[in-house]
Amino acid sequence: MNGYIPSSAQIREIVKHTDIEWTFKVETSTKGVLPGKFFEISIPKYGESPISVSGYGEDYIDFTIRNVGKVTSELFKYKVGDKFFIRGPYGNGFDVSLYEGREVVVVAGGSGLAPVRGIVEHFYNNPDKCKSFKLIVGFKSPKDVLFKDDLKRWSEKLDILVTVDSAEEGYEGNIGLVTKYIPELKIEDINNMSAIVVGPPMMMKFTVGEFLKRNLDEKNIWVSYERKMCCGVGKCGHCKIDDTYICIDGPVFDYSYAKNLID
Repeated sequence: MNGYIPSSAQIREIVKHTDIEWTFKVETSTKGVLPGKFFEISIPKYGESPISVSGYGEDYIDFTIRNVGKVTSELFKYKVGDKFFIRGPYGNGFDVSLYEGREVVVVAGGSGLAPVRGIVEHFYNNPDKCKSFKLIVGFKSPKDVLFKDDLKRWSEKLDILVTVDSAEEGYEGNIGLVTKYIPELKIEDINNMSAIVVGPPMMMKFTVGEFLKRNLDEKNIWVSYERKMCCGVGKCGHCKIDDTYICIDGPVFDYSYAKNLID
């Protein structure tokens, strides 16, 4: 199959999390798909947009998309049964086998929950494959919370902490940045722990800093970098940092490598 040529994908389901963040479940091949990998989604006359995989099964892929541009605003007019074009998967994703048998902590900010959703799902379905699992996920406010049904379901088997930056008076959930909860983490063996951090750049910077204060090895911290990955195959150069192409070498890196990537 030619990686440059898009294929048609039919929308099976649309989940509307917020006014501007929806998940599109499409029927398509899932060969080579991993959490953290991405596809180029295209609509003729409107262009292409790189979108992370937010879930997948035997014959479908989920794309959680924010309505922020020309392609996405057109896509938000689509309905179940409609088709758009995809090509991929591209890049390096999260290899869940690297985290098995370890204490796993996933920290996500906002829509950063989408690329790591597959990791959470893996350990929800296989809780015996890790020593422990904790998800810390932060949103701007209660109305910005994504994947509410998933968070509730995951809480049945896994340690899930949802926090918001701010909330109206009377809100009974956690309030505060995700970094607030990292010093409180109970870690049995820091050398047998993996941290996965995905979200806005400043959130990732300070979250990684909190893990480094706990003496977690840089190689055991995994991050995902977002860049304008126009082609997905290392040809256009839009995502290049130094000698690294985010679309090919990433977007997932361990921090010992990622810390040297400076725009």
